[in-house]
Amino acid sequence: QVQLGESGGGLVQPGESLRLSCAASGFTFSMYAMSWYRQATGKERELVARITTNGGRTTYADSVKGRFTISRDNAKNTVFLQMNSLQPEDTAVYYCSAFRSGDGYYWGQGTQVTVSS
Repeated sequence: QVQLGESGGGLVQPGESLRLSCAASGFTFSMYAMSWYRQATGKERELVARITTNGGRTTYADSVKGRFTISRDNAKNTVFLQMNSLQPEDTAVYYCSAFRSGDGYYWGQGTQVTVSS
């Protein structure tokens, strides 16, 4: 059974940092591109960052470039999102996603990130 479990969300003040983790099981993690998406209240889900299977290439939304870093540890079946200089507009539920052509997407349940003073 495929499982993606996000953790690390919480309430922080503007300018602070959080590190999200997503632990995967039930599939061959190293064969899947991994992504972080987010969805703010009343808005559509948007791609935040993506990393290729071996971590060799990363992609970021313009709004987070230079502040967020995605990484993965294939030995531990885990993907991370380091979020620095958080701003109120980063407030959202953050979702971990796994993708492989032919298999489609797997999704986690999400973790809430709230940035507020």
